[in-house]
Order: sequence, then structure tokens, then C-alpha cells
Amino acid sequence: MSTASTDKKKGGFLARKAKKAETEKVLDQAEYEKKLRNKDSVSVDDILKLTRITDDYLCPITANTYKIDFTKFKIRDMESGGVLFEIAKPEGVSEMSLSSDPNAGRYVRYEFPPEFLKLKQIGATVEFTIGDKPVNSFRMVERHYFRDQVIKSFDFDFGFCMPSSLNTCEHIYDLPALSQDLMREMVQNPFQTKSDSFYFVDGRLIMHNKADYAYNAGM
Repeated sequence: MSTASTDKKKGGFLARKAKKAETEKVLDQAEYEKKLRNKDSVSVDDILKLTRITDDYLCPITANTYKIDFTKFKIRDMESGGVLFEIAKPEGVSEMSLSSDPNAGRYVRYEFPPEFLKLKQIGATVEFTIGDKPVNSFRMVERHYFRDQVIKSFDFDFGFCMPSSLNTCEHIYDLPALSQDLMREMVQNPFQTKSDSFYFVDGRLIMHNKADYAYNAGM
């Protein structure tokens, strides 16, 4: 048997083995997500074990018993101060009335120009209201993926929020340095960059939002 033939067979075997391992990884997370959705309480440690974007939301909308409602959101470049994205919910309009899809308010689609991927630091300002219960230790864990590979995880603490209050805070994101090849792939494959945002009160998951991103705006 020739060396070329042997190498070809080895390559085929390794490719099949890698594909099998990837399939098992997907199946493993699918089972893990199912277990999390059946848990009484999902913790930060549970979330940090996830290896890719979730297939579905890990908690129902009804888990938000604190009635936390995000009303405004703005992203700015920390170096130039320029506003990159801004949105506000119309006053008196609920998530449910905006769409027949009960999960519509939990998902956002962003479209940025390729230059966004070269930014070093952005500020995300969020305005939100609280229901009639105090919110202790309000925390967000946000995980970003490209083709199911973790690019960056962020962890922010909102602290204590008074009942029936309007709150505004800005979180600073230190963006990872990306290779030219990865940036090119992200630009050429819009909406394959995705994120899960998990919100916790006293260590319990109460909200889960999703987003996807395109970096080819203006091209």
C-alpha cells in the first residue's frame, strides 16, 4: 500500500473522528440545556459550563418576577464618543403588544460596519425600570460566539435596585483583539456571530436574552 493511500485513509479517519466529536458535543449541550430548563434555579456556574450558543431560552418570561423592563439602550465608541446604536421602547408599550411572538422582546439583531470589529472599547448604556420588589445583587453574564466558538465573556454587576425605580448605568466592554482572518470570516458570514445574555438576581436566572450580529453594513 502506498504512503499517499495510507495518509488519505488516516486523514479520512481523523476527519470522521473530529466530526463525531463535534456531533457529540452538540448533543451533550442539548441534553445539558434540557436539564437546565427543568431545574428550579439556574446559577451562574451552570451558565459558564455552556460551550456554544443555546438552542432556546433557559428560563420563561414569567421568571422575571421583579418586573425588570429595559426601556433604552445605547452603544458608543469609548475612544471617539460616537454613538453606534441607540434604541428606546415607546412609552406605554409592552413587549407583548409589539409582537404576537412572546419572545420577540428577548431577541435583538444588530448590523454594524466592518470597522466595528477593530474597536478596542465600547460603552453600553442601559435604562431600565424595576417593579414593586427590591432587586438585590442584579448581575449579567453575556457570552459571545462565532460559529459556536466563544469569542468573549462579559460579567457585569448592576448591584442593588430600589423598588419602583428608574435606573441608568453604562457598562464598559473591553473588546478582544481579533485576527484578520477571524474578522474577515465574521464580515463574510453575517448573523453567525451570536450572544446569550443571562440576568441573575441573588444568583438565580430570571431573564435570558439573545442577539445576533452582522458586520457588513454599508458594504
